[in-house]
Amino acid sequence: MFLRLKFIAFVAVVSVALAVAVDVDKNADLVAKLRVANTNLDRMNLLPNDADWLFDFTKQDKYTFSPGGVINANSATFPAATGQGMTMSMLNLGPCSMLPPHLHPRAANYVVAISGTTQTYMIAENGARTVTETLQAGQMTIFPQASIHTMMNIGCENAQLISALSSDDTGTTNLANAFFSFPQNISGTVIGGGLNTQAIYGRVPPFGTGSNAGPHDCIAACAKKGKMIKRQPPARDE
Repeated sequence: MFLRLKFIAFVAVVSVALAVAVDVDKNADLVAKLRVANTNLDRMNLLPNDADWLFDFTKQDKYTFSPGGVINANSATFPAATGQGMTMSMLNLGPCSMLPPHLHPRAANYVVAISGTTQTYMIAENGARTVTETLQAGQMTIFPQASIHTMMNIGCENAQLISALSSDDTGTTNLANAFFSFPQNISGTVIGGGLNTQAIYGRVPPFGTGSNAGPHDCIAACAKKGKMIKRQPPARDE
């Protein structure tokens, strides 16, 4: 039923912040030239400096653990990745932080944990079971292309993961934002009635750094241990 949209709607209702970042082109003209270059040598000549081949995750504006961020090295943010067939991402999750349910329409996703304890969930398609893993440092899981997946730091320390995706332009579809942007007569019918889905949509924050605060019980438990990072309210993007 629309990829279990009732489940998706429930997740959106109970979670206050659901957003996945959108990357802004660093140099759209250069990327366009790289895509139409006739040969690899032509592409190399469009990237003449050593600095063109270096991407520093730690210097990007989405590099944060408060609550967290998704930093993508792809054709938009790192022109040298154009035509290479992959995106490399660094996933930062502060205590209790999560990446909300989303999918990548053009890429499979391999995720390796570097630190922390991260719970993951994945639904491949209608009729498929929910696959869940708990990733510790050095462990990996796979989210197949276009599968719905989400992950959350279930510990009180920062978690960091590396994600390799099989496209330099993966695309991201945030399920809460997409579902609640449908008209009320569609979304309300799927949920089963009784909820004003447009009002719910108004509570779903726009795209931010890609990571959001997780469940209140986790945050409260970590706060009692004095482990929580001070959080700033997310700025809304118009």
